Amino acid sequence: MPTGPNATHVIVFANEKGGTGKSTTAVHVAIALAAKGARVGVLDLDHRQRTVGRYLDNRAATVKRTGTELPMPEHATHTDQTEAGFERLFDQLSENADYLVIDTPGRDDPFARTAAMLADTLVTPMNDSFVDFDLIGQVDPETYKVTRPSFYSEMIWDARKVRAKADGTTIDWVLLRNRLQYVEARNMRRVSDALTQLAKRVGFRIIPGLGERVIYRELFPAGLTMIDSKAFGSMGLAHVAARQELREMMAALALPEPAPVAA
Repeated sequence: MPTGPNATHVIVFANEKGGTGKSTTAVHVAIALAAKGARVGVLDLDHRQRTVGRYLDNRAATVKRTGTELPMPEHATHTDQTEAGFERLFDQLSENADYLVIDTPGRDDPFARTAAMLADTLVTPMNDSFVDFDLIGQVDPETYKVTRPSFYSEMIWDARKVRAKADGTTIDWVLLRNRLQYVEARNMRRVSDALTQLAKRVGFRIIPGLGERVIYRELFPAGLTMIDSKAFGSMGLAHVAARQELREMMAALALPEPAPVAA
């Protein structure tokens, strides 16, 4: 694992529940960083679904087919499911990279646990529902007050302790509120209150993510993102709003600026 002032900043997207927009968000973060001129590697740990890998394969195909220049991170999928394979890809993709974005499966996975311990920024996307909240905490069914952290919060707590003991650094755990529907205002307030309570107990930050928009699904076959507006023509109001969501999310992640490259 890289260390020192020029070390790669590792961003891990992890949630053991599926359907939270994790892979879409990971790709958008990676492309947004690459579009700023950063050197970015992307590692997909989900060898079965391989959503991030296929997304970036589609992007490479679009570049080849159209001749359009698009920011393109180096990427690979962990297919052999061995520790040696993970270490090789981690080293390969983080070498000379400013950021390494790792997408993990939406299930319990040993390599996802390892990636969490290697993270500098750990991003857990979740939908605004108590079904998703149950992954990180439990609430009283009548008062909706948090009664205790769940197994996933305890796992991240343990990962932070291991990391602190290993190299004295801390993992910035970010809870990303994705796919907000802007309906059921009472439920949203209850989830928001519960998140605020739990954040104080287990130490994560809460930031806004990407909304539930058809455009994100439509861009997948061509491997495009909201960064690539010139590549897919004029934008409507929904596209403008989606780009603004992405800008706000990137700002809230508060990722460090890359170290200057020596001449």
